[in-house]
Amino acid sequence: MEETATSSALFTDDPVIFGILMVVLAFVFKTSASERPFWQKFYAYVPSVLLCYFIPGILNSLNIISSEESNLYYVASRYLLPSSLILFTIGIDLKAISRLGRKAVIMFFAGTFGIIVGGPLAILVVSTFSPETVGGAGPDAVWRGLTTVAGSWIGGGANQTAMKEVFEVGDSIFPAVLAVDIIIANLWLAVLLYGSGRTERIDQFFRADASAIKEVRKRIEDYAASIMKIPKTSDLMLILGIAFGITGFSHLCANNIAPFLQENYPVLEQFSLTSTFFWIVVIATGLGLALSFTKMRELEGVGASRIATAFLYVLIATIGMEMDLTAVVKSPGLFMVGAIWIIIHVVVLLLVAKLIKAPFFFVAVGSQANVGGAASAPVVASAFSPSLAPVGVLLAVLGYFVGTYGAWLCGILMQNVAE
Repeated sequence: MEETATSSALFTDDPVIFGILMVVLAFVFKTSASERPFWQKFYAYVPSVLLCYFIPGILNSLNIISSEESNLYYVASRYLLPSSLILFTIGIDLKAISRLGRKAVIMFFAGTFGIIVGGPLAILVVSTFSPETVGGAGPDAVWRGLTTVAGSWIGGGANQTAMKEVFEVGDSIFPAVLAVDIIIANLWLAVLLYGSGRTERIDQFFRADASAIKEVRKRIEDYAASIMKIPKTSDLMLILGIAFGITGFSHLCANNIAPFLQENYPVLEQFSLTSTFFWIVVIATGLGLALSFTKMRELEGVGASRIATAFLYVLIATIGMEMDLTAVVKSPGLFMVGAIWIIIHVVVLLLVAKLIKAPFFFVAVGSQANVGGAASAPVVASAFSPSLAPVGVLLAVLGYFVGTYGAWLCGILMQNVAE
């Protein structure tokens, strides 16, 4: 079966696929900066970041490129993501970030609540007209499989794995719900990326005051402008050395910390503290924040965040490449459950945002810190402004801690509804 899947795509080699992704990114950025009327009108309606995400997904769905055996997402998430977080946080103004207030945290937990109640409600709704879709017994019961989606959508991959073990999810149901997780989450990410280009209109609907966000963005951008200079080769090499050097150090620490905790303190697995990826993100972000209090902060003036943005867009392309829209045809019933689930999550977010008059930025980042985790929360935040990317990762780290508990509660509720 693997050989058939591999040979079905036109391009399967990572160097070739990477080249195609980079051409796509170059095309999007070149045309989005064009002064031609056609492209200006086109990008007035379609955000460039959405194309960087969706075009690779379409190429994968059409079997032009293959994501099944590609390591590009792994490389981007393990090497480029930590490096971009380091470079973003080097120039961060923590005092300014703290002025964003409590609405960011409120929207994060609103998103978590939407996932917890959305799962059982989605099962309940679908069971009224298609009980066989949410049926099953034993390890392959649908509700058991959906607990892994809850883990992924509240915390991330580590929490998903934890739910698979806790609820003893069968190997037959897991691949099906995994497809639901990836497709629905990625489609919702696409909606958020599109919404990032309409943020002012959405904020008017919520009657939200986005002045604090604009102030933070302006402070960071003004600081960058005040120290801006043409970078020398030595400056660029220093930026890359710091980014990848700290990333390597983060991997070194994580590869020792996670196994040590897993062996000696297995109870910490419920907090995702035995996840290697968790420690990579936390250590890289922490060291980046530490450097923001030193003269290294001036590297922002020679393009630290611009290089970080380039890394992040490569990550966006590899995330998009993971999307296979044809998977919907294979399990339409399960995708219906996933669609209803994410809609409930969105409704809860919008109601809370309307109630507390939260800007759409908090809605988008609060949601993605749950559903996407550290890999895509900074992507959404940077779609509003590269200077705001650290907000996404800080909230995503919070998701790691509450993910297992929230997903476990969601799983118990789904079990009660299903049985």
